[in-house]
Amino acid sequence: MRNAEIRRTTAETDISLQLNLDGTGISVCRTGCGFLDHMLTLFARHGRFDLNVSCTGDTYVDDHHTVEDIGICLGKAFAQALGDKKGIVRYGDITLPMDEALILSAVDISGRGGCHYALEIPTQKVGDFDTELDQEFWIAFAQNAGLTLHIRQLAGRNSHHIIEGAFKSVARSLKAAVRIDPDFAGEIPSTKGML
Repeated sequence: MRNAEIRRTTAETDISLQLNLDGTGISVCRTGCGFLDHMLTLFARHGRFDLNVSCTGDTYVDDHHTVEDIGICLGKAFAQALGDKKGIVRYGDITLPMDEALILSAVDISGRGGCHYALEIPTQKVGDFDTELDQEFWIAFAQNAGLTLHIRQLAGRNSHHIIEGAFKSVARSLKAAVRIDPDFAGEIPSTKGML
């Protein structure tokens, strides 16, 4: 089993996160941010990752620190759970419809962190959630996971649908990328010999 456990405590957040890449999509998410809980639950289900995350954060200020720091922790958990990355497919992509929204994501577990984000979210809020925090989450995640992540919006006008489509799309791209390829189970998927 490819598991990771991350603890991160700062003056702004106290986070505990457990991840199993080879799970069934079970999740318990208590971040203090209801919309993020919803997105992480969808992420776990669509990626078939088991995820348990709890956070006590300074949400009396706003949700920025909570959202970004959970992105950091989730990224670190992916990097830890993948270990030396032997046998992984490495790449994954999908174009995912979410009602009127259509979101493309592509992942390369390259060892180099980078997020290339092109969503145009029409509102500043979904409920109490600041929609600009979606990009902050994915930047933190990609940098700390050490992967290249592209997220593109091909269609969409509903902010909730666009963000939800992104979480589902990235989860399914990651599910494909972290899968063990039985034809290359003992190999690093790179001519460099490391990722």
